[in-house]
Amino acid sequence: MIKLAVLASGSGTNVQALIDARANESLDADIVAVITDNSQAGAIHRAQLAGIPVHVVTKESTETRTDFDSRLADTVVATGAELVVLAGFMRLLSMQFLSHFPMRVINLHPALPGELPGVRAIERAFEERDAVGRTTSGVMVHFVPDEGVDDGPVIAAREVPIHADDTLDAFSARMHDTEHELLVVAVQSVIDSLSHYPIQPEELTP
Repeated sequence: MIKLAVLASGSGTNVQALIDARANESLDADIVAVITDNSQAGAIHRAQLAGIPVHVVTKESTETRTDFDSRLADTVVATGAELVVLAGFMRLLSMQFLSHFPMRVINLHPALPGELPGVRAIERAFEERDAVGRTTSGVMVHFVPDEGVDDGPVIAAREVPIHADDTLDAFSARMHDTEHELLVVAVQSVIDSLSHYPIQPEELTP
């Protein structure tokens, strides 16, 4: 069974989607750790309720980005994780982290490929409904091979309509529902592909 580490910074609803999928056996993975850079993250409580080890790795005020990423990578490697899922992790990772997990880091982004990279993608899509007549947005799950922002190879994507009478809350709820479903499907598809191309131990060495 593939060992999965999940990185999250916020409430952890996508972490919960993975936990629930593992419980109902729609995700063939062992979630070995939830790791956060926010000591107040809701993801911590969700992981604890599920009996999953939690690691809080916060950035020190005097620490460089690469030093933090190196320390974060050491934490993930120590868990034995073979795949890393960024489920609302609000930091851009440098190659100091990514080089430890080549094509083994998966990110969830609430926009379609090539659209709305970066933060506040849901709010920005909604604002564009009135500004430029946008009628759809979506969700994608992609690999993170390098330091590009939300532009790695796409694993799965799904369109989400923006209705003329939507409120931001209604649209956000529909986006989050899609996130929860698509993340599980995408992670499982990667796990299925890895069954044909097993991870070699040297790939996971710091």
